[in-house]
Amino acid sequence: MAELAARVQELHHLLNKYSHEYYVQDNPSVPDSEYDKLLRELIDIENAHPEYKTEDSPTVRVGGEAQVTFNKVRHDTPMLSLGNAFNEEELRRFDARVREKAGKVEYMCELKIDGLAVSLKYEEGRFVQGLTRGDGTIGEDITANLRTIRAIPLRINKPLTFEVRGEAYMPKKSFEHLNQQKEEAGEQAFANPRNAAAGSLRQLDSKLASKRRLSVFLYSVNDFTNFHAESQSEALDELDELGFKTNQNRKRVADIEGVLEYIKYWTAHREALPYDIDGIVIKVNDLEEQDELGFTQKSPRWAIAYKFPAEEVVTKLLDIELSIGRTGVVTPTAVLEPVRVAGTTVSRASLHNEDLIHEKDIRIGDSVVIKKAGDIIPEVIRSLPERRPEGTETYHMPTHCPSCGHELVRLDGEVALRCINPKCPAQLVEGMIHFVSRQAMNIDGLGTKIIMQLYENEIIKDVGDLYYLTKDDLLPLERMGEKKADNLLKAIEDSKDNSLEHLLFGLGIRHLGVKASQVIAERFETMDRLFKVTEEELLEIHDIGDKLATSLITYLNNEDIIALIEKLRRKNVNMTYEGLKTTEIQTDSEFNGKTVVLTGKLHNMTRTEASKWLEAQGAKTTSSVTKNTDLVIAGEDAGSKLTKAEKLGTEVWSEEEFMEKQKEIENK
Repeated sequence: MAELAARVQELHHLLNKYSHEYYVQDNPSVPDSEYDKLLRELIDIENAHPEYKTEDSPTVRVGGEAQVTFNKVRHDTPMLSLGNAFNEEELRRFDARVREKAGKVEYMCELKIDGLAVSLKYEEGRFVQGLTRGDGTIGEDITANLRTIRAIPLRINKPLTFEVRGEAYMPKKSFEHLNQQKEEAGEQAFANPRNAAAGSLRQLDSKLASKRRLSVFLYSVNDFTNFHAESQSEALDELDELGFKTNQNRKRVADIEGVLEYIKYWTAHREALPYDIDGIVIKVNDLEEQDELGFTQKSPRWAIAYKFPAEEVVTKLLDIELSIGRTGVVTPTAVLEPVRVAGTTVSRASLHNEDLIHEKDIRIGDSVVIKKAGDIIPEVIRSLPERRPEGTETYHMPTHCPSCGHELVRLDGEVALRCINPKCPAQLVEGMIHFVSRQAMNIDGLGTKIIMQLYENEIIKDVGDLYYLTKDDLLPLERMGEKKADNLLKAIEDSKDNSLEHLLFGLGIRHLGVKASQVIAERFETMDRLFKVTEEELLEIHDIGDKLATSLITYLNNEDIIALIEKLRRKNVNMTYEGLKTTEIQTDSEFNGKTVVLTGKLHNMTRTEASKWLEAQGAKTTSSVTKNTDLVIAGEDAGSKLTKAEKLGTEVWSEEEFMEKQKEIENK
C-alpha cells in the first residue's frame, strides 16, 4: 500500500505540473494523450481505493455530483466595483484627484477581462471555497464549478491562508467550440463569451461546467498579511510565484501619459487577443498610497476602469412602447429590428423621455443609430433623416396612462410624464418587484413572472399580501412545484427578520435610497417613531434634504400606507432597526480614531472578527502599514508588515496583548 500511496502522490505532482504548464504558462511539455493517460490511471486508483481521493485531487477537474442549489455566502470584505471613465478627459480628472491627495504616483495598467468576477479562498495552501461577486456583499458558492477550471491551482506551493480575486472567462476558442456543439444539437447559441462563462459557472452539474473549458486571470489579493508586496505589480508577481495565472499584458507606467499610450495600443490590438476585454483597469501601484487614498461607499479612489468606446450600429425603429415605473414615470422604449451590437442581439433600446425624442427628431419607421451605454444598456443615439420614409409623423406621448387610463402629468422641474394614480396596476406591480429585490426585502425566488401571475390572478394586490400567501395560492402558478413553493414561502418568512432599513427602502418611498434608509432607520429606530417624526427632525440629519423630508412625511401620512404597515405588522414583519448604531461605537475607547493593521495568523478569533470588534471601538482597520498607522497587531508568522512597522517605529502588540486589552475594556 505504501507503493500505491507514493504513486498517487507522484500522479498528483505530475498532473498538477502538466496542467500548470498547459493552462497557466501556455507551454506544455507533454502531449494531451500523456496527461489523459495519467489522469485515467489516477481515476482508476481512486475508484478502487476511495481512501486515496482528496479534495485537491486533479480528478475533481472533471466534475462531481450535481448540486441542488448554490448557497449564499457573505464576503469577508465587500467586492467593490470600479468607477468608470469613457474618455481622456475623465481619465485626466481621475489623475488630478489622485495627485491632489497623494502627489506624483506610478500607475499599474491591466486589461479588463470581460468575464465574471470571482473570489477564491485558500487555507494552508489548499483551495477551499470560491464565490461569485453577487451584489458585492453576498455571493454564491460555486466551489465545485471553479475546481473544474484547470488554471486555478487546487494547492499552491506555500501553506498560506488568504483570499485572491480575479475574473473567470471563456477563451474565444472555447466559446466557438461550445456554440458549435449547441448549433449541432439544435440549441440556442450563447450571445457572447461573457454570457457563456457566467452560464457555465452557474451550472448545478459541475461535470457540465468542466466541459466548458473556462479559464481565469487573478488580479488582486484581499489581505496582504502573508505577502511581501508593497505594490500592485509586486503582488501580481507574488501570485505568479505561487502558481496562479495572472495576465502578463500588464504594464507599470510613470504617469497618466503612459496610461493613455497603453490604452491607445490595446484599443488597436484588442481583437488579436484570445479572449475578450472590454476596457483597461488603471490602479495606483503603491499599496501605501492606495491605503491613503481609501474608498468611497461603492469603489476605491485609487483605481478606475476605462471602458472602450461603444460600438455603433444602424437598425430600423419599428415602434415605441411605454412602460410605467413604480413611481409612475412613463418611459418610452424603442422596439427595433433585431441587430447585433457589442456581442449581443438587441431588439429594444431606451429613449429616456419625450423631450429627448423630439430633440433628436426620432420617429417610428426611422433608421436609427444605437449603441450600448457602458457596453451594457442599449440606447438610441440619433436618427438618420436622410433615410426617412415619406409620411412619417412626429411622435407624441399619450395624454393618459396606458395601464390605468389616468391623466398623465408633468411635475414642476421634471421632463418625465408621470401617472399619479396610487392604484395604477403597473405601478403596483413594479413596486412589488422593487419590494422583493436584493437591497430591499431580498425575497429569493420571487421574481417578476411570479409577481405578475399573482397580481393578474388577483391573489395579491399590494406587498402586504405577500406575507399572507399559502402553498395553495402558489401551486397553481406556471412552473411551480412543491419544492419551489416551499422554498419561496421560507424566503418570505425569513424576510420578516430584516432590519428596518430594508423595509423602508423596499416600500419605494420617492427620493429614499439605500443610504438614506439606513441613516433614518438608525436615527429613529422603529416604525412607530417614524410615524411621529416631523419634517424639522428629518432636516436636522445631515444627509436628508427638503425633497426627501417632504416625500417621507407625505408618504407616512397616507391612510393607505398606515393600513399597509399594520397589515405587515400583523404578520410579524420586523419594524425595528437591528444594525450597529453609530452611538454604540465606543467614542471614549482608547481605540477611537486610531488606524490599526492586523497581520499574521490569529488563534483566538478570525481577522474579520477582530476587525469588527475594533471598528465597534471606533477604530479604522486597514490592510497596509503606513506612516499614518497607529497600531499593528501581529499574530503568528507576521511578515513584511511587522518589519515595516518596526522600521517606522509604529506601536506593535502581540495577539496576547490585544486579547488582554479586549478583556480590560469589556470588563469596565
